[in-house]
Amino acid sequence: MQLLIDFLPVLLFFVVYKFAGIYVATGVAIAVSALQVGWNWWRHHRVEPLQLATLGLIAVFGGLTLALHDPIFVMWKPTLVNWLFAAVFLGSHWVGERNLIERMMGHNVMLPPLIWARLNFSWAAFFVFLGLANLFVVYVWSGFFTAQQALIAESGQTALDLTACATTFSGHLLTLCEEAQAREAIWVNFKLFGMMGLTLLFVIVQAFYLVRHAQEPASKEAD
Repeated sequence: MQLLIDFLPVLLFFVVYKFAGIYVATGVAIAVSALQVGWNWWRHHRVEPLQLATLGLIAVFGGLTLALHDPIFVMWKPTLVNWLFAAVFLGSHWVGERNLIERMMGHNVMLPPLIWARLNFSWAAFFVFLGLANLFVVYVWSGFFTAQQALIAESGQTALDLTACATTFSGHLLTLCEEAQAREAIWVNFKLFGMMGLTLLFVIVQAFYLVRHAQEPASKEAD
């Protein structure tokens, strides 16, 4: 249930984007994230620091997207969130007696300390990779940034609403606007399906590695 609640802003962002564009979707994501934090505070009388940090990032970068009418800011948000997670996993290796992944899973499985360290560092590395993958999609694979800059250069407008291409532009500019919108949609699809798919694949790989070592006594040195 908690996993579904945590996933809700991304899912609603995707759905709303398909009907109303990135600006309305960004507003919805900010509102839902704020409601999640409020719900956790009302239900449990506490809020996890990572939840607050994530809300802060979507509020700031989503707010910049809405204020400046520029999607690039909200496109950076997944990268910053993933890098924040990476920093937390990495930092936990030196804070306290157990790293973060052991704190999360140690009550269910017994592993040698070296294996816990490997798992923790692998999660940190994965989050760094996800952040880089997001930037790769924004700037290279989707080509959104290049298409956006071409439209800005040709139209002279810096505040663009790609959902209103047909009513704002015509001719060559309309073609550029529709191209930018199509490339923006590539990133939105990656944000939901690409990141979710990569995360699921990583979890499966981790599960196989975990099963391989789960039955080893804690005192046994990992290979």
